Amino acid sequence: MSLAPVIPPLCPALSIPRSAATLLAATIVRATTSDKNMIPRLYLPVDLAIGNDVPADDRAVHYLRNVMRRQPGDPVVLFNGRDGEFTAEIAKIGKRGAALRVKALRRPQAGVPDIWLCFAPLKKDATDFLIEKATELGVAAFQPVITRHTTSTRLNLDRLAANAIEAAEQTERLTLPAIHPPQSLAELLQRWSPQRRLILCAEAGPALPIAEALSAFKTSVTFSNSPYDQWAILCGPEGGFARSELDQISNLPFVTPVGLGPRILRADTAALTALAVFQSILGDGAQRPPAPLVPIGQPADPAAPD
Repeated sequence: MSLAPVIPPLCPALSIPRSAATLLAATIVRATTSDKNMIPRLYLPVDLAIGNDVPADDRAVHYLRNVMRRQPGDPVVLFNGRDGEFTAEIAKIGKRGAALRVKALRRPQAGVPDIWLCFAPLKKDATDFLIEKATELGVAAFQPVITRHTTSTRLNLDRLAANAIEAAEQTERLTLPAIHPPQSLAELLQRWSPQRRLILCAEAGPALPIAEALSAFKTSVTFSNSPYDQWAILCGPEGGFARSELDQISNLPFVTPVGLGPRILRADTAALTALAVFQSILGDGAQRPPAPLVPIGQPADPAAPD
């Protein structure tokens, strides 16, 4: 006697097994509850001082009123990239705008390591992803570079800035990365300051593994006595650098070619890998995140760090 395979009944609305539909519904409920309890953290390009009421821009009003459904008296956290981070509350909110009352300094202003990411523009979604994730990893500035094999040369800098703002809000960094207009590779190298060390992600030619190269800087006498405090990472386009470009860049005195392993990485993967390794060895990777924001209606965790 043969037995037919057991097929879980489908949820008609979703066309997925009923057990999966139940799990999805529970996940949505948990996410909705979490959103209601979350204290919104917002970047506002205005001066912040204790006791002042500051206007929320259209983006913040939409997020607080329509997305988070916040009301007067609800807490928020604010930062502007220069004055530090502040706790605040909604003084008033409506269709025409909102005012936020600054209450106390939560964290004094602090920067990130001076590390630039010089990258060849990619397709729209890949560039958006790169801006978001590199902002999360603490990059100080973005410099788009047009190389011989670059295929996407048009960039919407306003959209990239909006992506960086959202990433900074979510990761609790206190600064926004600068986003510079695109330059050709020739222009970039011609104007380069030799005080800024350039880490070249070289897919061909002589290069030390990136961790070995960066660790050598950290342990060298020169670094210990007079450390570089200005750095940059240069990554090529999806098609890679032209060999003549690699040769030209590698021979410059302020350039260190590095390798990222035996596999051919996508351009965005290569850039983020190099940035993560840099932060771990020469950047702020040894630091810990700030104490978490206390969700609405929940007591502070006495074991949380100050």
